[in-house]
Amino acid sequence: MRLTSSLAALALALSATIAHAQDEPRKKDEAAEAPVPAPNVSVTRHKGVFGGKAISYTATTGETYLKDKDGKPLAAIYATSYVKDGGDRNRPITFLYNGGPGSGSLWLHMGAFGPKRVVLPDAQDDGAPPYPLVDNAESLLDVTDLVFIDPVGTGFSHAIGKKDPKDYWGVSADAKSIAEFIRLWLNDNGRWSSPKYIGGESYGTTRSVALINELEGTYNDIAVNGIILISTILDFGASAEVQGNEMPYILNLPSMATTAWYHKRMGNPPATVAEAAQQARAFATGPYAAALPKGNQLSPQERASVRTELARLTGLSESFVDHADLRVTPGRFYKELLRDQGLSIGRLDTRYTGKDYDAAGEEPDNDPSFYAIDGAYTAAMNSYARDELKYRTDRSYVTIGGVSGWDWKLQGQRGRDSEVYASVAPYLGKALRENSGLKVFVGQGWYDFATPFFGAEYAMSRTGFDASRIHYHYYDAGHMMYVRPDDLRKLSADIRAFITSR
Repeated sequence: MRLTSSLAALALALSATIAHAQDEPRKKDEAAEAPVPAPNVSVTRHKGVFGGKAISYTATTGETYLKDKDGKPLAAIYATSYVKDGGDRNRPITFLYNGGPGSGSLWLHMGAFGPKRVVLPDAQDDGAPPYPLVDNAESLLDVTDLVFIDPVGTGFSHAIGKKDPKDYWGVSADAKSIAEFIRLWLNDNGRWSSPKYIGGESYGTTRSVALINELEGTYNDIAVNGIILISTILDFGASAEVQGNEMPYILNLPSMATTAWYHKRMGNPPATVAEAAQQARAFATGPYAAALPKGNQLSPQERASVRTELARLTGLSESFVDHADLRVTPGRFYKELLRDQGLSIGRLDTRYTGKDYDAAGEEPDNDPSFYAIDGAYTAAMNSYARDELKYRTDRSYVTIGGVSGWDWKLQGQRGRDSEVYASVAPYLGKALRENSGLKVFVGQGWYDFATPFFGAEYAMSRTGFDASRIHYHYYDAGHMMYVRPDDLRKLSADIRAFITSR
């Protein structure tokens, strides 16, 4: 009797388990097919003084749905728009985003151009909260409306239902999604006739150039007045740190020299960082570029001459340079330059220093110029969006690292070589040739090793580029030059002049 009861109970339990297992996919399907709620949007009104002008503006923060051909929502793009009150349809509009790929727009939003900004100590760790959030007099709202965009997988942006977010994670797919968002924004706001600017930082510069190909490279064009490139990376092939590729050493050398100059390690230093950069450019494209391709055929006399000048420019010992075979990688440089002080230097901004677990390692434990700022920006973005802009959501704001498996293949470029050597730079050259009104702003920090300034100069000095419409500006900081107050003011003034000089 007990055996029969036990078997019956076991059968009942198994039946319930099987039914539950069979029910789970059905529930997931039903949840995926459930009606999608309307986009989550908050609208608030504000006043501020920007560029010395009092501005009343409306902030619209929230979701815009990307849809399939049948109108089914596939993804929600979170963006924050700041539009000056008064309805001027001829006023410029600037679309901004950050990089990664996988970074939200909080860095440019809360650090440079939004109406509020977080205050950080320059070239020091941000410590613990609270972090001051202040009115940003350097915001560009006096000359342009602003839209800060978070691509799918960043910020509060996400795929909807069964849509795989990875469908948006690639150079071309990402650019298509942002182009679609811009078209929808122009439709919804009646701004097709407004002067238009697009801009990004770091991988955001890659996105900008892929995006201009999407906006202007079709028959349904959106003509753009200007592209704003901040801390630029366009040519990934030239900067690829793989054995046998000599170009990264040439392109990185000027950033090593400016860093050595800043930390007072450069031998016989010139008076200014700009002069240090120019000395390094001349050596990099002259004797250094001539020596590296010779490899083990380099003569002892030429090797000794190159070694001596390379050591002077970089602040490293001739012995270290010799052991590295005249090819010092960035990671080794970060660790070696101030090793005698027990310090490593930053990657995003080489002015920052950090202490590692020990001083004997080959590369730093982490990037002191990133962990010095990330806490403050994350707190500022979440606090500002939820409190002042009244955006209500249970989602976490993804600051960086929210994507994976990025597809680097480029649309319109086929064959083995295009996959091995990835560069979006040709898109920009084509856009300049086909839009006579397009101009390009390039802002670079002297102490940025994530996207070295000489790499940007190299990418945009190739055949097919109109140099007269590419405007370079340099700053006494690193990748996020706006963390330095003087450079925030300079960057804002430079871009303001770029936009108003139509």
